[in-house]
Amino acid sequence: MKQRSREYRRRIDKALATPKLQDALHKFGDAYLVSRGKAFANYDFEAMRSEISAMKTGVRENHTALLQQFVKNAEAAGATVYLAKTAEDANNYIAELAKQKGAKLAVKSKSMASEETHLNVALEKAGTKALETDLGEWIIQLAGQRPSHMVMPAIHMFKEEVAELFSKETGKTEPAEISHLVQVAREQLRQGYLEAEIGITGANIAVAETGGIALMTNEGNARLASTLPKVHVALVGTEKLVPTLKDATKVIRILPKNATGQPITSYVTWIRGAVPCAGEEKELHIVLLNNGRSTLAESPQCRDALNCIRCGACANVCPVYQTVGGHVFGHIYIGAIGIILTAFFHGLEKAAEIVRACIGCRSCVAICPSKIDLEEIILSLRETVGEEEGIGVGKDIVFRKVMRNRRLFHGLIRAASLMQKPVTRGERSIRHLPLFFSSLTEWRTLPAVAEKPLRDVILHQPQKVEKPRYRVSLFGGCANDFLYPELGLDLVTVMNAHDVEVYYPQKQNCCGVPALYSGDKETAIELAKQNIDAMLEGNPNFVLTTCPTCTMALQRDFVEHLKDNPAWAAKAEKLAEITVDAAGFVVHQLGVADQFKTSASGEKVTYHDSCHLKRGAGVWKEPRQLLESAGFDLVEMAHADRCCGFGGSYSLTSHPEIAMRILNDKLSDIVESGASCVAMDCPGCMLQIRGGVEKQGVNVRVQHTVELLAEALKNKP
Repeated sequence: MKQRSREYRRRIDKALATPKLQDALHKFGDAYLVSRGKAFANYDFEAMRSEISAMKTGVRENHTALLQQFVKNAEAAGATVYLAKTAEDANNYIAELAKQKGAKLAVKSKSMASEETHLNVALEKAGTKALETDLGEWIIQLAGQRPSHMVMPAIHMFKEEVAELFSKETGKTEPAEISHLVQVAREQLRQGYLEAEIGITGANIAVAETGGIALMTNEGNARLASTLPKVHVALVGTEKLVPTLKDATKVIRILPKNATGQPITSYVTWIRGAVPCAGEEKELHIVLLNNGRSTLAESPQCRDALNCIRCGACANVCPVYQTVGGHVFGHIYIGAIGIILTAFFHGLEKAAEIVRACIGCRSCVAICPSKIDLEEIILSLRETVGEEEGIGVGKDIVFRKVMRNRRLFHGLIRAASLMQKPVTRGERSIRHLPLFFSSLTEWRTLPAVAEKPLRDVILHQPQKVEKPRYRVSLFGGCANDFLYPELGLDLVTVMNAHDVEVYYPQKQNCCGVPALYSGDKETAIELAKQNIDAMLEGNPNFVLTTCPTCTMALQRDFVEHLKDNPAWAAKAEKLAEITVDAAGFVVHQLGVADQFKTSASGEKVTYHDSCHLKRGAGVWKEPRQLLESAGFDLVEMAHADRCCGFGGSYSLTSHPEIAMRILNDKLSDIVESGASCVAMDCPGCMLQIRGGVEKQGVNVRVQHTVELLAEALKNKP
């Protein structure tokens, strides 16, 4: 395991030492979002992906019958169908077929299934050369690499690198001009179609109703590879099944828009049965690949991953992918879906490192055309990895021995407020840490633990609310409680100004997300029970949060943890129903946004969307509405909803080098907005962004929306 981790870290270091890689992936990601927005301009994406999700779920639930129907209809149309249980099984069938045909050359169209099985290696051992004819696949074949993206396999490479590869292939110097390089590829590959005895493709869709397959391509090579050779082999994952042609059109309509931002691909090829070929009967072999798919279907926590239509969009919007690329954030399949498929198709050990690379920003969830909650599945895999390999001695002690014991946990944090004085020097930020802790403050400052936590200070905060509209409990979370107590006091100010009384339950503990994200679900469940009892005490009208990660814990995670526990399920549901983030509460429950109007100076403020607030709780308009109502001049930054790189322990101990690069991207966007203040609704984002701002000497103040609302109230004439 140590060797595996060292190799993983080496790949990270190599990727981070290649700034051109980050530049290329960022430019691609930005261009993709623009193209995708245009492609979906006249469509209802949510309705479309709900259709895909329902259809693919139905396929999974009726998979055996649909598979049998497909085989029956495909064979009736003249195809030979082979059900391959494993990658080796599929490779053996295709390699043996090549031997039978005396094939010296097989031309291949892009097929991630063949990458999954390492088919090219198997063919070479059988004496058949495999020639990739997709431009990107041919490039990486020449480079001796594997794809770094499911749809654009050579996106990590630059035209100069490609020109060098092509020059070696042609024996002459090829200029690094894209149009020229494309022409070189055409000329080099053309003869292969004519000489090959076998053509090998994948398929985007397999239609049970007809027994036919569909391929969606942009280069036309799939049509040449599937028609010119006398034998065509289609290697198809069994999850590509759809019931009817009508269902197939749903996939065709959404896949290119979400994959590359195209209205439709250049070619949609339908193949049903063997067809005449130069006066002879052509052979069509359809190899249906299982290779772990049935095991995935049996996993209640992970089976929704089979709904994936392989658009690759989860990588396109992933900040981790844009920082290190697919050769780090993937095995064969890349990105969020790649983590899951790797675990089931190639073994948990292959996924054990990359499962921890996910920062949990939920960008992939928001853009998935099959509506898969990829983050939730990855969390369940982290739990499995934790059970198999442990979560580490340090985390084991912190979570299971300390955090579950609220008095001990909070007592240690209070002690830290005294022990930190030599490094804080009276400031609220820690700028430098000594010895082996020094790396924690290399690229950002850290907030000092408050002298008095919110739970102590709030007891002495006078609340003059004669006739309360509501009585609410505040779930502070660790950061609000021990790092930013002033944020909690500002919340009290805002609530009291609108006749809301705030109570702070003293028995509340950490929400459990740090443990959950580290793979320790047992501790997360214990903390859920503690917090449910604490927050429902006194029967509050609502439970308010200032941290969206805590919001999601109370609204979603507690319910999921305890849904099968008859003693706790109903209480978890009740807490979820009354939990709301502060901005959402002010806008929707109080309806008083306009009351913040003030003759303030109109300071220019930009807004950073916290990942779990926008893509988890669905709140993003409300904070902006409140800021504008409070008299601030709101300006939008570029990539406002791109992750800041915090992710809790992700940026502290797990992947600080990746977190730093993601933060630098965010800071650049903040500075370019021209704002003198950046607002957000997450203490974790405050920690990350304020730390970066202070370390780099950026003249921008970093505030929680609640703090700015309290500021506006104090300045109100």
